Amino acid sequence: MGWVVLGRCAGGGGRLSSILSLSLTSLASSLIFTILCILTLALTLASLVRAENNIFEEGKSDKEILDDLLQTARYDKRLLPPVQGTLTVNVSVLLLSLASPDESSLKYEVEFLLQQQWFDPRLRYSNRSRYEFLNAIHHYDKIWLPDTYFIMHGDFKDPLIPVHFALRIYRNGTVNYLMRRHLILSCQGRLNIFPFDDPLCSFAIESISYEQTAITYVWKNDEGTLRKSPSLTSLNAYLIKNQTITCPIKVSWRGNYSCLKVDLIFTRDRAFYFTTVFIPGIILVTSSFITFWLEWNAVPARVMIGVTTMLNFFTTSNGFRGTLPVVSNLTAMNVWDGVCMCFIYASLLEFVCVNYVGRKRPMHNVVYRPGENPVTQKREGGPPTGGGTGPNEIVTCTNCGPNPCTHTATNGCTAEIRKKEPPHPIRVAKTIDVIARITFPVAYFMFLTFFFIHYKGSS
Repeated sequence: MGWVVLGRCAGGGGRLSSILSLSLTSLASSLIFTILCILTLALTLASLVRAENNIFEEGKSDKEILDDLLQTARYDKRLLPPVQGTLTVNVSVLLLSLASPDESSLKYEVEFLLQQQWFDPRLRYSNRSRYEFLNAIHHYDKIWLPDTYFIMHGDFKDPLIPVHFALRIYRNGTVNYLMRRHLILSCQGRLNIFPFDDPLCSFAIESISYEQTAITYVWKNDEGTLRKSPSLTSLNAYLIKNQTITCPIKVSWRGNYSCLKVDLIFTRDRAFYFTTVFIPGIILVTSSFITFWLEWNAVPARVMIGVTTMLNFFTTSNGFRGTLPVVSNLTAMNVWDGVCMCFIYASLLEFVCVNYVGRKRPMHNVVYRPGENPVTQKREGGPPTGGGTGPNEIVTCTNCGPNPCTHTATNGCTAEIRKKEPPHPIRVAKTIDVIARITFPVAYFMFLTFFFIHYKGSS
């Protein structure tokens, strides 16, 4: 019985030893497999490091480096650069040229360089390379670029495809993208006070597909104004102010997208309008006032001055009006033309009135001699007027003192009695001319003062 138990125990120990030997064999195999995997991984990493170092070895061209960097196995341009938080795109604008089709237009052509800069860690390369930056102008279709587009402008001038001036990749992965754009801006102006208005031209940039949580546009170095090229040229475009701001909520039509705005404020060349419109108009209107200093019966001279100034003003205003913007409301130029024409026409009417009054037949038979007072003149070929006087009739008395006086005939003074007769038509005509010499220039000067102060102040 004891031998049986001992045999059973011996048989159980053999199985235990076999189990232990199998476990040790499995463990050794696992360790060997793990060591082989580690060695394989180390060799792979070492080869990758050697390959990475080979990319940036001296002697490699920027094209070869870019070809290796932009391999589809390691770079996908459809994905945003893997940065923490929001990708920041720094933007700056450099003005190159400004132009306007004509002085009265509300369209301005702006040519500028738009620079965008962002960080893409996938494009970093080693300092072993001799290149400070990689020129990727011919790889732009393989690199992720911001989908920037322009809002609140007019049109793009041909060619519609922008010219890519520069696309550079720096050692630390910073990408600098510079392109040239040519916009025709539709501006906002107050045509009711033209040419005293200052048109405001604006355009904005925004991402078309990435919201503000993904991409944020900021002005580089917090620039408050645009940079201007030293060779900036302008044609009929007088820029007086500009500013770079973040789009207000009411301007950005999609509030959850990052947006930057540029405001350009222009002014008109007012010296041009003064020399071509206002000063010639003032000369023509004041020339029509010369007729007031001519004799009332100088018909040919006064007619020629009145008609000539009117025709010249019509010609000048019509030739200039063809270039003005067409609006349905009353403008400053309409007021100028209308009032000046009224003054010229009124001076012509004044001459007609004076000529008509001066040629009327007098109501009494008095001969008018220049330089004499028609009130005290005698009738031709007869005794002094007023042989018989009434009690309330006004008479001229020579006995009142050293100077003659006039009073009623009932005061008992013996006097040479003259009737007070109505003024002679020629005297009336000359009086009208004298009044016009003062009232017309004064009224026109008041209009000029009001016109320039009012419309200049409205701007």
